[in-house]
Amino acid sequence: NKIWASANKMRSKIDANEYKDYILGLIFYKFLSDNEVNYLYKVHGWTVEYLPSLVEDYEDEDMAALIEDCKQSIGYFIEYKNLFSTWLLPESTFSVAELSIALNRFDSLISDNYKRVYENIFVTLQAGLSKLGNSPTEQTKALKGLVELIKDIPTDSKQDYDVLGYVYEYLIGNFAADAGKKAGEFYTPHEVAILMSEIVAEHHKDKDKIEIYVPTSGSGS
Repeated sequence: NKIWASANKMRSKIDANEYKDYILGLIFYKFLSDNEVNYLYKVHGWTVEYLPSLVEDYEDEDMAALIEDCKQSIGYFIEYKNLFSTWLLPESTFSVAELSIALNRFDSLISDNYKRVYENIFVTLQAGLSKLGNSPTEQTKALKGLVELIKDIPTDSKQDYDVLGYVYEYLIGNFAADAGKKAGEFYTPHEVAILMSEIVAEHHKDKDKIEIYVPTSGSGS
């Protein structure tokens, strides 16, 4: 609800349907950032005090090995200064330029085995940064507001439901309903998808094998 309220505030600058690209892009970046930190905590036994040493330094053999391990295990590597959590620190110098650099570095540090998963996922976010204001200062101010808004979304996998999926579906539903640009062609409300599934399941309940072809699956709901 807070995120949707923020979208309404931004309407003077950005169309609501475009706003989702910033919100969803930043939420997913936070998810990837937190995912790497959690991996270091669980697998390598790191604590928060070690995070500042997370630098893209290939001359340091230990760090070079860690970078490669992250790439092979989770598919990418994000160094400390580009972590979402670092941007929230009081001493942070976060700016629109730093976000752009972080997204470029992310693309460069995707494992070859994961390129089909992560490659170009932030293209729309990066391409639209200039629309957030008439100057880098205005753009940075708008971005900081979004980062502050998104920081409260839990993406540490400790919840018993898919937080990222829930937020994504909620936002897509609202943006689609609000856009009025043939949005119904691209989004099926969750309740409708559930009803359709129950009808299909009823007709196939006695079969050992079920095959369903849906040429217009859209989001795959």
